[in-house]
Amino acid sequence: MVKIIGVKFNHTCKIYYFDPSGMEFKKGDGVIVETARGVEYGKVVIEVTEVDESTIVSPLKPVLRKATKKDDEIIEQHESKVPWVIDVAVKEIEKAGLDMKIVDAEYPFDNSKIIIYFTAPNRIDFRDLVKSLATVLKQRIDLRQIGTRDETKILGGIAPCGRVCCCKSFLPDFKKVTIKMAKNQGLSLNPAKISGLCGRLMCCLEYENEPYAEAYKKMPKIGSEVTTPDGKATVISNNMLKMLVKTKTIMKDGSLVYGEYKLEDIKFKKSKEQEVENDNEVDEELI
Repeated sequence: MVKIIGVKFNHTCKIYYFDPSGMEFKKGDGVIVETARGVEYGKVVIEVTEVDESTIVSPLKPVLRKATKKDDEIIEQHESKVPWVIDVAVKEIEKAGLDMKIVDAEYPFDNSKIIIYFTAPNRIDFRDLVKSLATVLKQRIDLRQIGTRDETKILGGIAPCGRVCCCKSFLPDFKKVTIKMAKNQGLSLNPAKISGLCGRLMCCLEYENEPYAEAYKKMPKIGSEVTTPDGKATVISNNMLKMLVKTKTIMKDGSLVYGEYKLEDIKFKKSKEQEVENDNEVDEELI
């Protein structure tokens, strides 16, 4: 077992483990740590605890020290200057006539540079922009182009479900989401109904995909013919939560008779097309 603390940084829900170096911490404490980006300021979200060594990537970097009031003041000063940086960047972009949208900016704890995040429909040659920004802001500039999903993760917002976007509230990393997941769950393939604020497939499609995928393999295909206790019928919908199959039968007089049956009460043959779809289909990733 290894002692760790969990730390979060700005713009991320991901928790990083550090060696507490024999110190005690409470949730919400500020800490100064060494990261791949240099010395950073983070907040403790997991107090000192022991975890299995197999769950961490060794060796853990140690916490340099607890954050002081002066450190907190530095962070506040950095954050107070962000609106000004964004305003300057927007004006310089307009002067340069570049097709860019500024999303956010931040100062590393050591104040070594200013990181500016932006989105753009294409790759941008921003070398001249960096020079003009450095002249106005009098600091080294790091311009970083991000995607629409990262933009939503930074800005946040209310998702179609009425809750704060998963990527902003708790999701540590983006996972693979495919159109097949929507098919498995019997959802409408209307992009407006299965897309998040970022315009990409909703992250939550992945959460329950595994049980839906298993149920999908057991259900008859929509439009296929099945044998029910009342005779042959055509499948019009599947309820994969209750494992029910809804059917319709066209009578001799042209009238329609609808029925609903438990999966075990009907008989059907899985088509070759369905077998290929379930077993061999390579999903198209839309994220």
